[in-house]
Amino acid sequence: MYDPRLPAVIADPYPTFRRLQDADPVHTSAILGGRVVTRFADVRACLTDERLSSDRITPFVRHRAGRHDAPLIETLGRTLGLWAVFTDPPKHTRLRALMNRTFTTRAVERLRPRIEAIVDELLARVRDQGQMDLIRDFAYPLPIAVIGDMLGVPAADRPTLKEWSDELATFVGSAVATPDKYERAAKGLVQMQDYFRGLLDARRRAPKDDLTSALASAQAQDPTYADDELVATAILLLFAGHETTTNLIGNGMLALLRHPDQLARLRANPALAGSAVEEMLRYDGPSGAMVRVAAAEDAIDGATIAPGERLFLMINAANRDPRQFEEPDRFDVTRDPNRHIAFGAGIHFCVGAPLARLEAQIAVPALARLPGLALASDRLPWLDSLVFRGVTALPVDFS
Repeated sequence: MYDPRLPAVIADPYPTFRRLQDADPVHTSAILGGRVVTRFADVRACLTDERLSSDRITPFVRHRAGRHDAPLIETLGRTLGLWAVFTDPPKHTRLRALMNRTFTTRAVERLRPRIEAIVDELLARVRDQGQMDLIRDFAYPLPIAVIGDMLGVPAADRPTLKEWSDELATFVGSAVATPDKYERAAKGLVQMQDYFRGLLDARRRAPKDDLTSALASAQAQDPTYADDELVATAILLLFAGHETTTNLIGNGMLALLRHPDQLARLRANPALAGSAVEEMLRYDGPSGAMVRVAAAEDAIDGATIAPGERLFLMINAANRDPRQFEEPDRFDVTRDPNRHIAFGAGIHFCVGAPLARLEAQIAVPALARLPGLALASDRLPWLDSLVFRGVTALPVDFS
């Protein structure tokens, strides 16, 4: 019933999600090797269920032991196993504290002038062209510039780091049609490790006002933090700091362009930016799924879950569940209430949510003001990913 490899399903998974919600809400997938959970109440409950583990890395490394690609998997596992997003308490609590020191709402709000300046600069580059690839020319360079500034990564290094990050995304994002994803991901990860080890060493010698210096300072105050943990956290901040925001802006603008009445409402009233971004997150959010592993026997919607089973919590399916949202397939920039779970729930709620929201709330109205903005093509290339949802190109025209 659900084959995430099919191009039609990748482009528009929502009709399939609705059928699963109605007939098989805890679907057993031989393709994915686990259960596909689609109803809002079930997905949200799973996100906060302590019997479900966020560590999908350790069992995967163990499962691949002895195979020809085991060394690649072990390389990935050593670093990704130190990402807060893939850990449980108490390890998660300790790693999350590293990030919570910097990603406060107040600290993020101080970035507003810098984000506004980057948005203006990016639009100035294309304003006289009358066309652009909204991903390449805007939705990617904006968040990579912001998180690059925050980490202290020089602008000249960011394109290379993006290439390495894209390679890593084939594994982290659970690509289903990329046969060499382990080799590509391991190579990209090793290169990022070397880069951030060098940057951390430089900040120890000469600290600056950036997150990399803050990580080095945290280790100086608490020497129990190992170098590998600092490097892993820096890579996670870079990776998560641009990947989902690029897709939030891309998917959100695609929704606006496909619903010109809503684009007109936002143009007429830019104060709707906040609710518009929340609707973009709900309607076609950047995180398609989150994965959990059953640590003990569990039950979901009457289905028994055995220890060790993987659960694919379909965030975007949950955010279109008619049991939770009135007319869920209607895109409405004024929707209220809008209690979506695009950023997750519980202890793993996305630490970068305030930053992603701020970037989108500044970027989307600025893009909407481009006169005559319209899709140049409706045939769009979608990411090969179960976890991330977004297009790799979004050509648009404007006057």
